[in-house]
Order: sequence, then C-alpha cells, then structure tokens
Amino acid sequence: MAGRNDAAPVIIKRKKVVNGGGHHGGAWKVAYADFVTAMMAFFMLMWLLNATTEKQRKGIADYFSPTIPLSRISGGGDGSFGGESVFSEDQIAQNGTGASSLKPSDEHQALGQTGTETQDETEESGKFSEHAREIEEALMGLGGESAVMDNLLRHVQTRLTDEGLVVEISDLEDEPLFVARTDDPTELAGALVEVVAEVFGLVENPIAVNGHIASLPEVLIEDPSWDLSTSRAMRVRQMLEDEGLAGSRLARVTGHADRKHAYRNPMAVRNNRIELILIRSDI
Repeated sequence: MAGRNDAAPVIIKRKKVVNGGGHHGGAWKVAYADFVTAMMAFFMLMWLLNATTEKQRKGIADYFSPTIPLSRISGGGDGSFGGESVFSEDQIAQNGTGASSLKPSDEHQALGQTGTETQDETEESGKFSEHAREIEEALMGLGGESAVMDNLLRHVQTRLTDEGLVVEISDLEDEPLFVARTDDPTELAGALVEVVAEVFGLVENPIAVNGHIASLPEVLIEDPSWDLSTSRAMRVRQMLEDEGLAGSRLARVTGHADRKHAYRNPMAVRNNRIELILIRSDI
C-alpha cells in the first residue's frame, strides 16, 4: 500500500510545568508580615494613648528621649556594713561623674558635684567627705580585731545625709543598749559609745544626739516614749563627755519618741536606737 503524500504532519508540543512558583513565590508573605506587624504596633499605640494618663505618657516619652543625661554611677555594696557606707564610689550611687577605676585616688574620687556649688562650698564638702571617710575607715579597721569587736559592730550602721555623718547604734534581739524601759545603759552600750567617741575624736565637728524607741505593745495612760527617748539621749551625751569629748561639741540632744521608725514594724527591736550625728561644719 503506497504512502499518502497529502497526510497532515504531526506536531508535538512539550509544556514545562512549574510547581510551587519557584523562588519568587514567597515575597508576598514577607510584605504581609510587615503589614501585620505595623498594624499591631499601631493598635498598641492607640491603646496606650487611651489607657494611660498624661503623666504616664510623658514618662514613656522621656524614656525614649535621647536627651536624657546619663552619668556613670555605681551602686550596691558588700562591705562590713552591708552597703550602708557611702564613702567610696563602689558603694551607693553618687550624683556626678567619675567612677573611673575600682580603687580611685582622692583626686579622682567621684564626689557627686553638680557644678552649681561655689568653690568654697565645694572645698568644705570635700573636707567633710575626707573626714567622714577617715571615720569610716577607723570603724572598719576595728572590725576583725576580735570576736567581741565584730559583735559590737553588728549594732552599728552609718550613712551620709545633708546634715552630716550619722552613726546609728541600735538594739539587736537579746542584745539591748539599755535596760528595758529605763535609761540605764548596758555594758554593750558603754562599749559602743566608747568606740564612737574614739573615732569622733579624730575630727572637731559638732555632734548631735538623737534618741528613738520602738512602739510599745500596749496602750498606756501616760505615754513614756518622749521622756524615755530624751533621757536615753541625755545619758549618751553624758557618756560621750565621760569618754573625753568636749562638751562644747555637743550641739543638740533630742528625743523623738516612737515617731521616726527605722524599720516598717513599729515594734521591731532595732527601732530602739541612738543616732550620733557628726554635723557638717558648713551648715
């Protein structure tokens, strides 16, 4: 059978099938994720504007403001007074620049100067800080001499205030400074006053004595708090003079009763305390 010359030619078309869209098929996901993130941020902003006060909004704005001044300060302490000491820049945070080394020299110590003081005020403040540091070093130097001295220093806390250096001696459990509800000092109080008188003798600043007592557990017809705190402060003043401090240095003796607690529990034994204040001479 002869072949047919007029037969139509056979054409074969091959189509390339692409599954998954290749590498360009996921771009919309990134754009969608950005859109969702922007919408979440927008709705969070709207919620914050509706749920916060003007003062809170200002605080949030200040937090993100790049104009907030920052200073290099350090805080916390693990010394013998448990961070109560404030006389070196590795302790409680100070106001000012500095803190350039772990053991700064006197001239590189961060003194917390803000630049608003006069030269005389700055010099006086520097002198008092130096005196306060000497007293703290003297107290710390007594620690470790004996177990008895270590036990004494457990009753002592120091802090620096605008008025001056406060050396606070307080009761501990089963270790009172005075016989209960009297102004009769115990041997412990006598030893502590002797130590404080010794270190206060290193300087000539005026001294103030404040007496505080804890709140009494019962209501009495006559409140003895004022008389008791005052009489204890007066007794400590007399003990300081007996230890050799000049009476002319005693600038003030005050009884505060149970009106200024050092601890939240008004009946805590450590609220029975005596504050011995080395007053700044420039006040």
